[in-house]
Amino acid sequence: MAPTFYVGSEAGLKKLDEYLLSRSYITGYQASKDDLTVHAAFTKPPSPQYVNVSRWFTHIDALLRISGVSAEGSGVVVEGSASFPEEAIATPPIADTKVVADEDEDSDVDLFGEETEEEKKAAEERAAAVKASGKKKEYGKSSVLLDVKPWDDETDMQKLEEAVRSVQMEGLLWGASKLVPVGYGIKKLQIMMTIVDDLVSVDTIIEERLTAEPINEYVQSCDIVAFNKI
Repeated sequence: MAPTFYVGSEAGLKKLDEYLLSRSYITGYQASKDDLTVHAAFTKPPSPQYVNVSRWFTHIDALLRISGVSAEGSGVVVEGSASFPEEAIATPPIADTKVVADEDEDSDVDLFGEETEEEKKAAEERAAAVKASGKKKEYGKSSVLLDVKPWDDETDMQKLEEAVRSVQMEGLLWGASKLVPVGYGIKKLQIMMTIVDDLVSVDTIIEERLTAEPINEYVQSCDIVAFNKI
């Protein structure tokens, strides 16, 4: 049974934010038409308070501007904004697992409610933009995992991450992050980034931005842990 999403209420967005906490995409391990379906339901970018939804929305936006999305996906349903069903709060959808238990097939998780005329019009406009974006030239992209180390255990890691994410440029998208203990009370920041190879140089970002002023107030060093072509 296709998962159902509901972007038109605070409860729906909160549940979607929880759903995307451990996922990069709505279904599967690459952007697909399921992401486009949910993305098109938004009449405006989500509030920054929904960190995971905002991360996902920004990423899909970037893909639409750069190369479009062609993967089919598993199929999802997007409802409107009237109300958020109680059963959706109790049971989040599971779309990334290979096997879905039979007893779960009858329970749709409704994260979104009825569409207004304004939302339908916005969705149609987004769908047209998606169709047009599919004709754009495709560029090579890479997924990069960085280790960002602070000066000492007194470094404010929240400000360090904010400083790292403040680096913005065309073809660069910051992804999920976590703090990893390294010893003596010190933690390092591990953070994912997706880049367009023709537009972004990871070495340049590290040498000229992340380890240069003013960010080097928090960052002692930065290393590439993994670099994979997408």
